[in-house]
Amino acid sequence: MRFFNTEGPVRPDDHYCLPPLTRWDLDAVRMLIERKKYFLLHAPRQTGKTSCLLALMERLNAEGRYRAVYANLEIAQTAREDVPSAMRAICGAIASAAEIYLGERRLFDWTDAVWPHYGDHGVLNGLLKRWSQESPQPVVLLLDEVDALIGDTLISVLRQLRAGYTQRPEHFPNTVVLCGVRDLRDYRIHASSEAAPITGGSAFNIKAKSLRLGDFDAAEVTTLLGEHTAETGQVFTPEALARVWELTLGQPWLVNALAYESCFENRAGRDRTRPIDAALIDQAKENLILRRVTHLDQLAHKLEEPRVRRIIEPMLAGTALGDVPEHDIEYLLDLGLCRKAQGGGLTIANPIYREVLPRALTFTPEASLPQISPTWLNADGSLDPERLLAAFLDFWRQHGEALLGSAPYHEIAPHLVLMAFLHRVVNGNGTLEREYAIRRGRMDLCLRYGGITLGLELKVWRDGEPDPKAKGLAQLDGYLAGLHLDTGWLIIFDRRTGIPPLDERLTETSATSPGGRLIRVLRL
Repeated sequence: MRFFNTEGPVRPDDHYCLPPLTRWDLDAVRMLIERKKYFLLHAPRQTGKTSCLLALMERLNAEGRYRAVYANLEIAQTAREDVPSAMRAICGAIASAAEIYLGERRLFDWTDAVWPHYGDHGVLNGLLKRWSQESPQPVVLLLDEVDALIGDTLISVLRQLRAGYTQRPEHFPNTVVLCGVRDLRDYRIHASSEAAPITGGSAFNIKAKSLRLGDFDAAEVTTLLGEHTAETGQVFTPEALARVWELTLGQPWLVNALAYESCFENRAGRDRTRPIDAALIDQAKENLILRRVTHLDQLAHKLEEPRVRRIIEPMLAGTALGDVPEHDIEYLLDLGLCRKAQGGGLTIANPIYREVLPRALTFTPEASLPQISPTWLNADGSLDPERLLAAFLDFWRQHGEALLGSAPYHEIAPHLVLMAFLHRVVNGNGTLEREYAIRRGRMDLCLRYGGITLGLELKVWRDGEPDPKAKGLAQLDGYLAGLHLDTGWLIIFDRRTGIPPLDERLTETSATSPGGRLIRVLRL
């Protein structure tokens, strides 16, 4: 039985999949190859780049006009800037690939033959020249994970390819495709041999085009999930199909992961007579996030990088980006962490990522929490919002400000400590959903526990700004309307300088929103 793939390139005999060559403009790719162009394919990790390259190699070799080889250069990453060691690994990877895919063993001997003449910084050029001269058809070389190479090693590869470009196709590959997460123009190569970073464009100015592999569209998500139905008879309800699209916006790994979790990991979902419904999809989403699966964990790890923090922190806080370098924004777009929203604004790429990022940032504050008795639960295990309010205020009086230093993002430290507390509240028995964006001026939270839904809005009172209460009440009105709620919490974190101690400023009052909703206003 085939299954949904979440590790490595797809194998149609093993995996449900969309035909890889349908995921990009094959006619445009063919035209680039026919015109002897060198070009890039880039996209975030685990979106199907390798599957597309392998399918292209197979198609070209079957047609017989070219000799195509796919090689992964990630093996040379551990050599870092040790160019001789890296070149040995890179040439070995290409030679091994030629043997596997073409039955051509001579590249190993050619590597040894050209090394004395070309040296460490020219051996790749010499190998590709010899191979192209001996090949009965023009060579097409597909190099994956190029941006895994580091410093002088990456510069050496790019410049050796550039040096042989004018000799194609008789004495150098007809076409070279470089594949990685980032567009070459965004490479900023920090090499020990150079005083300043080198941009990819200057080291490889022969690039004809950059192709970006996109996410699935809604129809493709339905088609992919429909393969499971065709093979097993188990259907996805219309609501489940819509929920997969809503949560992932077509990110390929997420689509496959939700479907695999629902159909193969969930005991109820393994019953092929039971339809996969939206509840199973939501449960799968929670399971993936709670298990910190590799894809999501790698994404969350990026939050430690300063260029990521410069964008994500104000986005979570709801403030403007400020003077953020353009290449920082391009980096987050290339990672697939963010996307351009309609109208051109920057937003988190999809709702699952939007959930993962703040949850990752609350890991340390949550680990720092003291043991808290669940006094907010009734005898039957249901949530009592009034008891929860009392428990939260008591927690904040005792521990709130002391825990602010445990938060990795100072600007939103109160938000993170509050969310850490609420994670303890839901404790696997409920969900905490978040809404945030640049310039929204707030973060909205929706806590669901059993039959109880609680809407909260978080605002920060900063120096030089008016009291945010009035604006917060109006904003919370709209959020609660979307949740079909008549009550909610407005939490105002006072971050002005020179404010009174917490015991003097912590208050809890009631207010009526412009829409007539009862709002509990907490000032912390």
